[in-house]
Amino acid sequence: MTPSTDDRGALFFEPSRACGLDRLAAFQPAMGVKYAAERNSDYGPHERDNVSCLSPWVRTRLLTEKELAEAALCQFRYDHAEKFHQEVCWRTYFKGWLEHHPSVWTRYQETLLEDLSALEQNSGLQTAYDHAVSGNTGIEGFDDWAVELRETGYLHNHARMWFASIWLFILKLPWTLGADFFLRHLLDGDAASNTLSWRWVGGLHTPGKTYLARTSNIEKYTNGRFAPTHLADQAEPIVGFSNPSAQAFRKGDDIAAEDAGLLLTEDDLGVHSLPYGGAGIKGVAGAVFPDARSPLGCAANPKSFAEGALSDALDRASEIYQCPHQKLSSDGFTTQAIDWARGLNVSQILTGMPPIGWVRPQLDRLQTGLAEHDIRLVYVQRDWDRLFWPHASKGFFKLKKVIPDVYEELGLL
Repeated sequence: MTPSTDDRGALFFEPSRACGLDRLAAFQPAMGVKYAAERNSDYGPHERDNVSCLSPWVRTRLLTEKELAEAALCQFRYDHAEKFHQEVCWRTYFKGWLEHHPSVWTRYQETLLEDLSALEQNSGLQTAYDHAVSGNTGIEGFDDWAVELRETGYLHNHARMWFASIWLFILKLPWTLGADFFLRHLLDGDAASNTLSWRWVGGLHTPGKTYLARTSNIEKYTNGRFAPTHLADQAEPIVGFSNPSAQAFRKGDDIAAEDAGLLLTEDDLGVHSLPYGGAGIKGVAGAVFPDARSPLGCAANPKSFAEGALSDALDRASEIYQCPHQKLSSDGFTTQAIDWARGLNVSQILTGMPPIGWVRPQLDRLQTGLAEHDIRLVYVQRDWDRLFWPHASKGFFKLKKVIPDVYEELGLL
């Protein structure tokens, strides 16, 4: 089974764990040699059997990274599906790297506001931006990807790289505006992966190393669908803020073996596997904050996916813990969450540890508010993050080397 399609045959992702599990099972036989050989090819929105398409479910942890690794190891020896394991860990690497360098997210948000303001003051820039995001630049491939992203909420990873390169080195548009366009439309939109991937293409994440989209490469890996001409033949690193020094990152909190409430957000809807340390779950609540992704809000596709994924997780949590559940609004979230927590008559609320991004500020404010009522908001960190993030302070190679060792600690090997 592949993800279902809409009436045009375009990819459609159902925001449920059941659909994610179906897709995981369907792709499992392709996680070995086939994935390594074909993963870079973008055959178009109607033909995605060469890539997993699991990222929207993993983003919300309706599926976990560990479950993907387990599926691959059930089908193949580690070294026979090594490329798949490495790609799963790229997202983990970016999240861990941003934990070590949180000011990169803050600086991105600040620079984005400046660049959005510049759009209002520069009609030429505004026109160029409008043409880019609407798919009216006249650049073959690029325009198609802009439309595909807006209509489906998904782009093949290679297309994301080509798109970003053309945006930066041909159209000469600010990288923050491109990153924001992606973040507002991607079902799997993620603060770390999105921000750092754009900085990587532009030569900021790995200083001086840029990614250049080439006609021959695009033609080869789109199976001849696109062959844009007059692309840049060189790409000097873009101007932008440099990487700060790595710092110690926040770790998960201790869970008391006593009654608790469970709070779900789009950062972790994995109620089937979130470790709760023996606490008795008396109630479940959840909220998502898609419009906090950007000053411009969030597009309909990712907003609908986040809302649907939350509903799915709340229903399953209620069944697992045999307790009532409540959906909280993003407007007035703190007040609603405090009222819910106080009504449970518990001393702790558990929530999946939010990585650096737009959800953590919401929970940090709630943590302060709950403390005034002698209730702890406990950030529950998964072993996957706890074991991988310490290896993500520099380049990916450092983390890649320890994947088998971490797998052993996780009981996978």
